[in-house]
Amino acid sequence: MNPHLDRLHPYPFEKLRQLFAGVTPNPDYNAISLGIGEPKHPTPAFIQKALTHAMAGLATYPTTHGNEPLRAAIAAWLERRYGIPALDAATMVLPVNGSREALFAIAQTVIDPRKPGALVVSPNPFYQIYEGAAYLAGAEPYFVNSQPARNFACDYSSVPDEVWSRVQLLYLCSPGNPTGAVLSLDDWRELFALADRHGFVIAADECYSEIYFGATPPLGALEAAHQLGRSSGARPYANLIVFSSLSKRSNVPGMRSGFVAGDPELMKKFLLYRTYCGGAMSPPVQAASIAAWNDEAHVQENRTLYKEKFNLITPLLKQVMDVELPDAGFYLWADVRRTGLSDTEFARGLYAEYNVTVLPGSYLARDAHGSNPGRNRIRMALVAEVDEGLEAANRIVQFCNDLKAS
Repeated sequence: MNPHLDRLHPYPFEKLRQLFAGVTPNPDYNAISLGIGEPKHPTPAFIQKALTHAMAGLATYPTTHGNEPLRAAIAAWLERRYGIPALDAATMVLPVNGSREALFAIAQTVIDPRKPGALVVSPNPFYQIYEGAAYLAGAEPYFVNSQPARNFACDYSSVPDEVWSRVQLLYLCSPGNPTGAVLSLDDWRELFALADRHGFVIAADECYSEIYFGATPPLGALEAAHQLGRSSGARPYANLIVFSSLSKRSNVPGMRSGFVAGDPELMKKFLLYRTYCGGAMSPPVQAASIAAWNDEAHVQENRTLYKEKFNLITPLLKQVMDVELPDAGFYLWADVRRTGLSDTEFARGLYAEYNVTVLPGSYLARDAHGSNPGRNRIRMALVAEVDEGLEAANRIVQFCNDLKAS
């Protein structure tokens, strides 16, 4: 067996299952889960129609590269959304079956395990695929803690040069999961300079880019690279590859439709790798994806629903815990220390007494540099409809008030 498998941690939801073992939630309340970041808004009808009208495509094998109309639709969306020059859809864009598989696969493509001490840098807390991808590629993860005083940004200047010299891949998530933090242009300038100096690849996870609360959309990696003069020349977007998905943007997590885009030299190697082990996207899903990427009206409607929920729920929860509206994304990242409970105690007690599931923040992070930046925090995914979200928030408030009274 691959010995690296023994280094993988249990997934956060397996830890949550173990935490709740033996607990019977209060039967007076129906179950409400804020634990999993699975969009619950309805899938737009026009996407469903495009999917069902393309069923004839099931009679043909799809190619790993995807069809030209889909690559063109993704490239056109990137150009509109981020104001970047036209991309070569044949060499700079690749459809994938959801970003999860692709985020894992990029480490297997990039990491050279023959080099001693290979490192993969990850934010902390983080999407657990980053860590597993590092281990199974024969590298070690190096975590950079998010800092509340920096609006949950990571201080990459704190990483020693001797560490950067061993880094082969840097995972970024902007807007962040679970913090919602968005990288600034200055952050990108610093990271591109580090990548140029040390020769590592930047993998930018942008799956939450279309859920935001202000007037200005979150800055994207390709957009930042263009603004900093890195979108042209012999190797445009050098050492940068971005990942995105329709799951959150268009409420189609079951379609497993995403893309990878960026540096054409990286993309060439990534396509080669995926030709051997990556699943090709089904033709009906490709047809539905084209329809989704070509439409913005449903994305605006989706964003409006999230704004309504966050504007109603965040002030309620601020009464009983330390929580702020994030830059973007659909999570609230709350500090529960003033309740007197740890994050795991809070999650277990809330589940037992009010049948509401939240995810302990310590399950989303690792002990690094003397602390676990998720400890004493909880992640709440506001993915349900407004009424269910408000019901969950009111139960959380009551739970916290019960603690205070006792």
